[in-house]
Amino acid sequence: MSHRHSHNDHGRRFGRAEYSQDGQHLGHNRHGRQGRGGSLGRFFAHGDLRLVILQLIAEKPRHGYELIKAIEERVAGAYSPSPGVIYPTLTLLEELGYVTVSTGESAKKLHEITAEGRAFLDANHRTVDALFTRMGEISRAHGGGTAPQILRAMENLKLALRLRLSRGPLNEEQINAAAALIDAAATGVEQIT
Repeated sequence: MSHRHSHNDHGRRFGRAEYSQDGQHLGHNRHGRQGRGGSLGRFFAHGDLRLVILQLIAEKPRHGYELIKAIEERVAGAYSPSPGVIYPTLTLLEELGYVTVSTGESAKKLHEITAEGRAFLDANHRTVDALFTRMGEISRAHGGGTAPQILRAMENLKLALRLRLSRGPLNEEQINAAAALIDAAATGVEQIT
């Protein structure tokens, strides 16, 4: 079996994973709800998400979490890819030789495009352009929706509460302190002008 053939087989396996690892298809976000874009599952067909990620890395080296945020922002929060989709795709891109990975002081993996990766993007530039045009259309159609930064902050709050409660029940003083913090955040949001 040739090296190129094995890469193609590997790509097909990951293509199926792009539909199965994150719910029924890519139209489901990490919480199991269908993305508000509606057609995003069909939009990120086999190999499409790989091209989107590679193009974003071509713009500037990025960590995995930065890629999740970048995709969220490109579609105005209509879809949020899960780590279970992003990280296997990054591994595939590294194995194909399209990106290199370095670890900085933060110990996070920073992905940078290679010359071979740029050549792959150039060979698929029409598809890449169409994908980003489609993402722009979804962003405009979703205009006025909840910003992804706010959605993340809301999920972070819920997670922080669950983590704290998992350490044991709160006494009355702790309950009052937690409620006061949440009330203060609510008051601050209401006062934004």
